[in-house]
Amino acid sequence: MKKLLVLGTALVMHSLLLPAASAQETRTALVPLPSIDDFSRGKDGWSFALGAGIEYETAYEGSDEFGLELEPAGGLQWRRGNDVFYWVGEAIGWRGLRADTWLFEALIGFDEGRAESDSKKGYLDGLGDSDEGFELVLQTRRAFDTDWRYWLVGRLVTGGDGNLGLFGVGRRFGEKFDGSGSEVNIVAVFHDSKYANKDFGITAEQSAVSGLAATNMSGGYRSVGINYNYRHYINNNWQIYGEALYEHFSSAVRKSPIARGDFEAEVGIGFIYVF
Repeated sequence: MKKLLVLGTALVMHSLLLPAASAQETRTALVPLPSIDDFSRGKDGWSFALGAGIEYETAYEGSDEFGLELEPAGGLQWRRGNDVFYWVGEAIGWRGLRADTWLFEALIGFDEGRAESDSKKGYLDGLGDSDEGFELVLQTRRAFDTDWRYWLVGRLVTGGDGNLGLFGVGRRFGEKFDGSGSEVNIVAVFHDSKYANKDFGITAEQSAVSGLAATNMSGGYRSVGINYNYRHYINNNWQIYGEALYEHFSSAVRKSPIARGDFEAEVGIGFIYVF
């Protein structure tokens, strides 16, 4: 979910000259996973970071159009031992580590919905804009050992537009325990009929206006996906992060006229400054 900034990366890294490399070893992240923002440097209390990234991503679920988008990064966190409360962008949440191998997370986030204008080619014309709303996200990761080299992951997204769940496995690369390095997750994704119709369904009214065939989606298997995350501490304050995502839709999803592509993809890069 993020691209470009190649020239910007070189300029920033050159200007910062990579100081304070030895300080990386003393930081203690809640869990040593690059996908988990942790600005605490192992200390209790408040921490704050601010940054931005650029994403090159699919325009909407099922689209074959891509575009660039600037995204804010960072957030406000408060840590006490193995619990972190955070506010980032349009989400507020909590994550906690238990028994060194269980990571629990709960957050409330804002879903911006989908607009007809998301398709520059007019593929969504006549479908109207879908509703915005809040979603509750519950997630658990269970590591096979305290080094968090391998783990299982489960996530539930629920709200007024239905439910989505995913289950998968992950692997961390690198030897540091400060949250830098990289990781990869492979997941299977499922949705109920209400959530499926939110993204891929077409009502009779929408069909009459858009000319697309009326489509009523059933629940079940949605997709299989792979996600890669990278994080590097340039110095004591600056971080560079990157992410790549590929999601391949099931045959049931691909039958929807909205699904003009059989996959969704995102790639991106950004910087964060920790105060």
